[in-house]
Amino acid sequence: MCVIWGIPYLLIRVAVRELAPVTLAFGRTAIASILLVPIAAFRHELRPLVRHLAPIAIFAVIEIVIPWFLLARAETRLTSSLTGLLIAAVPLVGALVTTFTGERERHGRRRWTGLLVGMAGVAAIVGLDVHGVSAVPLLEVAAVAICYAVGPIVLARWLSAVPGLGVVAASLLISTAIYLPFAAFSLPSELPGWKTGASVLTLAVVCTALAFVVFFQLIAEIGPVRATVITYINPAVAAVLGVTVLSERFTLGMGLGFALVLAGSVLATSRRSRPAT
Repeated sequence: MCVIWGIPYLLIRVAVRELAPVTLAFGRTAIASILLVPIAAFRHELRPLVRHLAPIAIFAVIEIVIPWFLLARAETRLTSSLTGLLIAAVPLVGALVTTFTGERERHGRRRWTGLLVGMAGVAAIVGLDVHGVSAVPLLEVAAVAICYAVGPIVLARWLSAVPGLGVVAASLLISTAIYLPFAAFSLPSELPGWKTGASVLTLAVVCTALAFVVFFQLIAEIGPVRATVITYINPAVAAVLGVTVLSERFTLGMGLGFALVLAGSVLATSRRSRPAT
C-alpha cells in the first residue's frame, strides 16, 4: 500500500503534461468504476447503500472529486516529490480537525507539540524549497490535505455501518458523473502519447481499483489504526520516485521538513497511554 499510494504523484505529474486535470480525474474514476462496481454488485454491497446516498455523495465530493482535481491541477506547477511531501501533512490536519470537533482529547500536551513540530516541518518544506511558485498551487495542495483529513471522518461518522467496498464503488461512480460534463469540454486536441495513457491506466487500475481492494483487506487483517501507518511512508515513496524517475531536485529543506512532519504526525495522532491499575 505504501508503494501503491506513493506512485500516483509521479503518474499525475506525467499525465498532466498532455491532459487537463479534470480529464485526468475523469479517466481515473471512470476506469476504476468499471472495475469496482461489478465487484461490489457481485458481493451484494451496493443494495445496502440506498438509504445512505446523501452521505456517500458528500464523501465522494470530499474524498475524490475535489482533491483529485486539485491535486492534478497543482502538479501542473509543482514537482511530484514536493507535492507528495506536502501531502504528508494530512495526519496533522486530521489531528487538528479532531481536536476542535471533540473526536479525541482536546488539549493534550503531546498533541499540541506534534502539531507545532509538524507545522514547522511544512514551513521548512515551503520556505526552503518553493521559489518562484505562486500561492495558488500551494493552496490547492492545502485543500487536498484538508479533504483527505475530513473524508475519513465523514466515513467513520455516517458510513461505518455500510459495506466499505460498496461505498468506494458508489463514490467513484458519483465522481465520474460529476467530472463527465467538465471533461467533455477539456478533451485533448491530439491523441496523448503512450506515457500519458499508461499513467492514466495505472492510476485507475493499480492506484485506485486495486488499491482500495488491498486497503480493505489490510484493514481486515491488522485493523484501521495500524493501517494508517502507510500515511507516514507513501510521501517518501513519492519523493524517491520523483527524484529518480523524473530527475526532480531533492534538497536539505525537503528532507528536514519531511522528518519534522513525520515526527509531528506521530506525536499528534498517538493516543495517550493509560496507567496500569
